[in-house]
Amino acid sequence: MSIAATFANALSGLTASARAAQTLSSNIANATTPGFARRELELTSASLGGTGTGVAVVGVTRVVNRAVLGELRLADAAAAGTDARATGLKRIEEMFGLPDEAGSLADRLTALEAALAAAAARPDAPARLDAAAAAAAGVAAKLNGIADALQALREQADAGIAGAVAGLNADLAAIDRLNADILSFRALGRDVTALFDQRQALVDRVATLVPLREIQRPNDQIALVSTGGAILLDTSPAVLGFTATPTITADMTIGSGALSGLTLGGRPVAAGPGGLLAGGRLEALFALRDVIAPAAQAEADAVARNLIERVATPDVDPTLAPGDPGLFTDGGAAFLPAAETGLAGRIALNAAADPARGGASWRLRDGLAAALPGPPGEARLLDALAGALAGPADVASGAAAGRRIDAGALAAAALSAVTGARQTAEDAKTEAAARAEGLRRLHLQDGVDSDAELQTLMLVEQAWSANARVLQVMDALVQRLIDL
Repeated sequence: MSIAATFANALSGLTASARAAQTLSSNIANATTPGFARRELELTSASLGGTGTGVAVVGVTRVVNRAVLGELRLADAAAAGTDARATGLKRIEEMFGLPDEAGSLADRLTALEAALAAAAARPDAPARLDAAAAAAAGVAAKLNGIADALQALREQADAGIAGAVAGLNADLAAIDRLNADILSFRALGRDVTALFDQRQALVDRVATLVPLREIQRPNDQIALVSTGGAILLDTSPAVLGFTATPTITADMTIGSGALSGLTLGGRPVAAGPGGLLAGGRLEALFALRDVIAPAAQAEADAVARNLIERVATPDVDPTLAPGDPGLFTDGGAAFLPAAETGLAGRIALNAAADPARGGASWRLRDGLAAALPGPPGEARLLDALAGALAGPADVASGAAAGRRIDAGALAAAALSAVTGARQTAEDAKTEAAARAEGLRRLHLQDGVDSDAELQTLMLVEQAWSANARVLQVMDALVQRLIDL
């Protein structure tokens, strides 16, 4: 081998070693960077113009298992959707409260029954009558609080949808720009692997909102299609539309037009199961706003309706005329079955028996329509009120519709409906999270292993040193030749 060939071979080795060290150090530095894919240096033997055979750098390859990455994105979408559902249902369950929790709906009803029993034992004691009135007001306040919290949850879900849609539009536009940048920079011969990383991170983020498939196009371009069949990005990014509703009431629904739906390219699209954008966090937010929270509201309304109806009869209070509101009212008026929606937010203690609003608690003993106090030792009305709550009564709506149960059992049935949905959602969440974690581990097998990268870097250092040593030897030989 000639001296020139030896020099050329060693120089090509030094160049390859330097490039390899750069690639390995970049891998280690970006080991935890979202969207980063491990790089591998692609080398080949190369003729050095008749002076020898050295090594040439073909390029840098991103190591990505596209099949695993695609499944991981679908799993992440499912995990994000089930997590949003489970979290929302957990909050709703906490609104009702478990039966043994202080301040829960069941606890408030138990307290009311106990207060009425105590007042019946001493109907002449104003303090006990006041306590019974306060307990009744507490039941109404609890139902009001549940209704308010449910509407707040719907408003938060609506705001979450608005944020998700804005983020989707921004990310799809950014991915489209990266497609264009990759095309133009590659034409100039520049390294575009960093742009691939940025694009992958954005697609991963979009995939948590809407499950999608990435389709490879010529010249390293990509298209994005949801699993429901919506084209999110191809020659241009899709534009989603949504109008936020800052204040939501129980009667507002997407069907009535009071709440905004979703549009894609200006056309309405269904966001529920089976829709073009179903399966991710976006669908779960719509479910919370339009299905889950309204269903919980219906259960709270059913409890409120039953409480109003079971104590608003002449059998309980003979002073009431037909159509008069009883112990509990619909915002101060008699309840009309057609106005059940949102009733939990309007139920209130009859003002005639509420000392806090100018009424008198003795009317619990003598009748809500009584003009003057009756005999202080009379407890028949108090016993009738307590019996109406503790005894069975027909349930007209909600999960317990058609059953004949007491007020406490009705509250338990309403909670059970929420708890059952929450448990189902949490089971789905656990399953989806386990699948996502398994796929993530599989995906990380192609990621950066810092220990392996450092070991390879040591081999590169040895190769660098060997090539540098060859150059030193050849330099010494040339100097000797010159000295001769």
